[in-house]
Amino acid sequence: MNVFLTGGTGFVGSAVLRRLLVNGHEVQALARSDDSAAALADAGATPVRGDITDVTWLTQQLASADGAIHTASPGDAESPSVDRAIATAATEAFAGTGRPYVHTSGIWIYGSGSAITEESPFNAPAITAWRKDVEQIVLAGEDVRAVIVVPAVVYGHGRGIPSMLTQGPRDDSGALALIGDGTQHWPLVHTEDLAVLYTLALDDSSAGGYYLGAGDENVTVRDLGEAAAATVAPQTVEQTRERFGAPFADALLLDQQVTSTKARDELGWKPQAISLLDDIRHGSYAS
Repeated sequence: MNVFLTGGTGFVGSAVLRRLLVNGHEVQALARSDDSAAALADAGATPVRGDITDVTWLTQQLASADGAIHTASPGDAESPSVDRAIATAATEAFAGTGRPYVHTSGIWIYGSGSAITEESPFNAPAITAWRKDVEQIVLAGEDVRAVIVVPAVVYGHGRGIPSMLTQGPRDDSGALALIGDGTQHWPLVHTEDLAVLYTLALDDSSAGGYYLGAGDENVTVRDLGEAAAATVAPQTVEQTRERFGAPFADALLLDQQVTSTKARDELGWKPQAISLLDDIRHGSYAS
């Protein structure tokens, strides 16, 4: 399959690119700079220089693809316009074809919950409240096989949000500052396991709708902190907001436990990577 990929040099997208190539796909990957184009070519993709927010150009590029995966995430105020552009272009380019378009969401759209599934109501904090409207564009595509992957907190290779905890500040006694008081649960997924889920969703002709991408861990932030340091120091909500800014802090403070059986039952997804607790103690996050 000729796959158009966005975000191919990113934390998640680079893992997806590797998995696509292993599975025998040809990959055209969007590049927004010469450096990105060079990195994508070195990784085995065919780089395509362009502006992801140019819907007309993007639609033309997608028209010749057999499928597309969107993982690009600026992580700033540009994110809504980027996601809206690719969603609009993909649904226009693939209309009437049944070709697969795999879009990236995020677990924070559900807000706090002790048993979150794909059927749970959305209750997103302000930082991701825009996602719902964009994802409706994806799901409303005419005869487009629309898949929305909802990653949990992504970890692996010493990167991602968990590194903000493990590499966080310490007080004079050496205690590691937690994010919040540490009682909140974070659902987790390794980036390599997540990449497998994207490719399964692309390749399985029956796949459609939302799929939660979460491993078997729903650990507390305190558990993660204690895996990284002998002693930890809880923070108040106010301290956490001052440290990260209120919008981001409010997302990090969500207490979420996820049941992601749909991907396992329908697609045969089996997360197999090292657990984050073990990765902190002995792996890529170990200091």
